[in-house]
Amino acid sequence: MSGGGCSIVWFRRDLRVEDNPALAAGVRAGAVIAVFIYAPEEEGHYYPGRVSRWWLKQSLAYLDSSLKSLGTSLITKRSTDSISSLLEVVKSTGATQLFFNHLYDPISLVRDHRTKEILTSQGISVRSFNADLLYEPWEVNDDEGRPFTTFSAFWEKCLSMPYDPEAPLLPPKRIISGNASRCPSDNLVFEDESEKGSNALLARAWSPGWSNADKALTTFVNGPLLEYSQNRRKADSATTSFLSPHLHFGEVSVRKVFHFVRIKQVLWANEGNKAGEESVNLFLKSIGLREYSRYMSFNHPYSHERPLLGHLRYFPWVVDEGYFKAWRQGRTGYPLVDAGMRELWATGWLHDHIRVVVSSFFVKVLQLPWRWGMKYFWDTLLDADLESDALGWQYISGTLPDGRELDRIDNPQFVGYKCDPHGEYVRRWLPELARLPTEWIHHPWNAPESVLDAAGIELGSNYPLPIVEIDSAKVKLEQALSQMWQNDAAARAAIENGMEEGHGDSADSPIAFPQAMHMEMDHEPIRNNPVVVTVRRYEDQMVPSMTSSLFRAEDEENSVDIRNSVVESRAEVPTDINVAEGHRRDTHDQAVMQTARTNATPHFNFAVGRRNSEDSTAESSSSTRERDGGVFILLAKASTISPANELAAAFSNRVIIYVELR
Repeated sequence: MSGGGCSIVWFRRDLRVEDNPALAAGVRAGAVIAVFIYAPEEEGHYYPGRVSRWWLKQSLAYLDSSLKSLGTSLITKRSTDSISSLLEVVKSTGATQLFFNHLYDPISLVRDHRTKEILTSQGISVRSFNADLLYEPWEVNDDEGRPFTTFSAFWEKCLSMPYDPEAPLLPPKRIISGNASRCPSDNLVFEDESEKGSNALLARAWSPGWSNADKALTTFVNGPLLEYSQNRRKADSATTSFLSPHLHFGEVSVRKVFHFVRIKQVLWANEGNKAGEESVNLFLKSIGLREYSRYMSFNHPYSHERPLLGHLRYFPWVVDEGYFKAWRQGRTGYPLVDAGMRELWATGWLHDHIRVVVSSFFVKVLQLPWRWGMKYFWDTLLDADLESDALGWQYISGTLPDGRELDRIDNPQFVGYKCDPHGEYVRRWLPELARLPTEWIHHPWNAPESVLDAAGIELGSNYPLPIVEIDSAKVKLEQALSQMWQNDAAARAAIENGMEEGHGDSADSPIAFPQAMHMEMDHEPIRNNPVVVTVRRYEDQMVPSMTSSLFRAEDEENSVDIRNSVVESRAEVPTDINVAEGHRRDTHDQAVMQTARTNATPHFNFAVGRRNSEDSTAESSSSTRERDGGVFILLAKASTISPANELAAAFSNRVIIYVELR
């Protein structure tokens, strides 16, 4: 660690003073300059939605208050280029070191890699840490050193690792503040006048901030956790942890959640409390799914934009903005779906199981493009999270090797009586159905006219008839799947005949987002000659390798087994690194640019090792807008570099590093 000067601690989605390795390192190094840079334009289509921005505003204020109580304050910067802002802070404060915690979405991976290269070239010592996961993605591999392809195998390995996740760190006792007199804060604006009224309602239900996250964790562990296995599917009561927004913004660390729950597990095991043990295992599985979402995003950075199973590129999605509008407004005619969508709009929140219901209806009954649903969730959820959202929607869409089959449709009527047996959830969010007897609450179209009249319901007027009949949807889905396989076969034949142009390319063309959603696509020019730059060594954070084979393999893989498909598609830990327990804190401090193994396999999955939705979550976000100025590393054999034009097309306006593997 270099001496002299102060240290910058760069806060991002780690808005806490407890169990914050970057902050702890800064405090150990001496004087600290705490910085948060708000640069939403860097996120492209993932510009944060209204409720997400509201949460961020509250959380930053809470963090600033906590830092002031410890001896410093949070400097906020408004920027369109985080790295330039960091360099300005370095210049104005005389800082000699930068500390930050890892993020795993593709945008952050590229930005963080560039940050280290640029600041290191300026003589700044840069170190980064794991503060978001139990284990780093490159620590969890199968016996042959390859990434896992199913969640169940991944999570089993996590639970059987030879070393436990590190214990959460205590907050610092005090922080010595660096001289920030020449580095004033910018005023950050997170809401406009039209949003303030709606945002005021959020404060009634939610309390952002890291110590409030601790309270929420304690409340859950000492309350609903015990009966979580029995109650987790119920949508009409508070049966889940409500921790996901706190986890997304890093107000509580996943390590602390894991340790708290494990302590309870040991206690219940000693007491012979089998129900408690089962509940802990199921809850930890949900933590595992969050881990897996980062694992997948790291190993497959395109997972928020395209399916992992190649044939699903050819699914004939229904591009119907009328269906999309009815879905998001809660006017589909299916009460459970409509109640969920109205709750989402009103509160920015959805129970995990309701997320599965509404997203499954979106994809399988309406057959709308799954990326539309991801983007709408991204815009409206408090806990909008790119990695989790990609995992959830890929799972629902059947695009994962052990995800849910695309040909399976769950009838919202029957699901409704499982997760809302008394109809209380529907009545809360659909007041027009409040007087309908429970017998008919989830299928009012079957209710006798006399019952509807008594309840004041006129179907097609004050509550819609179903916009799609389930039986009809099943037939249309079968037809669509048949068309998909025909398209896939045609594409394979074209490739075999050397005529792949015009087949595979069209399947990859993004379906434009509805204009009413203000989700316009950017049609940027394709660069056929990406800039070739020199590979540099770097420290700390691993960066995934993007390879042309990721795209080519989609034309070769089958629908279930993808172990022989996508190769050379992930980052790996350098062979000279010892990931033993005594060294794992420094693993990412020594990592160098990796090479790809020819037998590395993809893995994308959101199921819990089962083919049902009960233990899953479908969360938010997506779009297909590409970002400018990123750096992507392409590792490829010389014989495969020619197809790399596909990569250039998909990631135009980005620097691509080509490394020839001999």
